[in-house]
Amino acid sequence: MTDQIKSRVIGNLGHITLNRPKALNALTLDMCVELTRLLQAWAADDAIGAVLIDGEGDRAFCAGGDVILLHDSGKAGDKRAEEFWRTEYALNELIHRYSKPYITLIDGFVMGGGVGLSVHGRLRVAGDTTMFAMPETGIGYFPDVGGTFFLPRLGMDIGQWLGLTGARLDAGQACGLGVANAFVPSDQHSALIAALGKAALDGSDAAVANVMLGFVKAPPVSDPIPSAVKAFGEKTVPAILRALDKDGSEWAAKQAKSIRRKSPLAMSVTFEALKRGEKMSFKEVMSQELDLSLNFLTTQDFYEGIRAQLIDKDRNPKWSHEDVGAVTTGQTERLFRRVSQPTQEFLP
Repeated sequence: MTDQIKSRVIGNLGHITLNRPKALNALTLDMCVELTRLLQAWAADDAIGAVLIDGEGDRAFCAGGDVILLHDSGKAGDKRAEEFWRTEYALNELIHRYSKPYITLIDGFVMGGGVGLSVHGRLRVAGDTTMFAMPETGIGYFPDVGGTFFLPRLGMDIGQWLGLTGARLDAGQACGLGVANAFVPSDQHSALIAALGKAALDGSDAAVANVMLGFVKAPPVSDPIPSAVKAFGEKTVPAILRALDKDGSEWAAKQAKSIRRKSPLAMSVTFEALKRGEKMSFKEVMSQELDLSLNFLTTQDFYEGIRAQLIDKDRNPKWSHEDVGAVTTGQTERLFRRVSQPTQEFLP
């Protein structure tokens, strides 16, 4: 048991709260272990009819994972990073196949590891302050936790846009794209939890839906995603940049600038991982992501990105390549090489 996770049973509802508000509820290994234990126990408990997860505080559902641990582990050459990823990815797979209604209240920041806790579940409830992003390329990494599975299934142009640039979606945009599939105003979340706790939840989606009907509202109106996003459907990252430059709009210029600022190697790998992920099963994707993650530990850009963004915070990373056109096919392929056993062998 860890004090970083709060759990209770309310009627037939299993309720979990991520409890690191000062760290924006970022995931640790202990949290992943405890979440896995609770979800497995409640899946086997006939008295539990649904599970709900939220985050402590009003700033974040979960803003990521313990990136500094991953950095330090890779530098030390020990197994902490691998243990974290194996445990987290197994948890993502458990959520993906969870047998009971799995509800996440994704108010505030939902990024990285928080995305993995939510998007693979059946009901993702946005609130007023929902802010979704997969910003991993900014630290010389790639959108993991199943990101290479769900992003291309939003449509390849949208998926590549979100994956390559780390663009943020607000509540209305998240609902419009299907990242969230319900909107409940933030000030109604506590009442929703209470109502679910009083309902006769029997493990069916219908029982949850009967309660949700009284709370779900139309999401806020958000700025539409510009038509220039179609540039992200091009067949290579350099081709995306050419299409954005040709478009000439302010939005397109902003996206091109974002891509050129990030790790060229991470750009190339992310683009390829999303293309492959579109045709893979969830388990296949998670196995591929474990290989990618372990291989990123051998790159300069992973450490340089974390240094520049999170350690020294000078925001001036020195990437291994000048631009994405300098990244060779062989350098990209090297990060896809098999270095792990399939993740299903390590599922809890």
